[in-house]
Amino acid sequence: MTAPANPARGEAAIRVAGEMLVLRPSFAALVAAEQELGPLFALVERAASGGLALGEMVALFWHCLDAPPEGLTRDRLGEAVAAGGLAAATPALRVLLGQILAGR
Repeated sequence: MTAPANPARGEAAIRVAGEMLVLRPSFAALVAAEQELGPLFALVERAASGGLALGEMVALFWHCLDAPPEGLTRDRLGEAVAAGGLAAATPALRVLLGQILAGR
């Protein structure tokens, strides 16, 4: 069983396919996301202007996943996020973007 998200560490939680996943924006996770997605500040700007693509959001979530459940692939994560709807994913995205801007 995964421990709940710890807001003091900048963690967020998202329910995916009935399971609560913890997203931890560690330095290593954000570096990996930046290598794939480009500068994180530009990612935040795209999100603020409504231009963040679903694939970018899933990539950020994937890199920030803490202890992903066995069998979870990036494609499955993407399908589950899409099935759950953007409104359900937005709170976790907001936390991660806030951590990118504010740091810890």
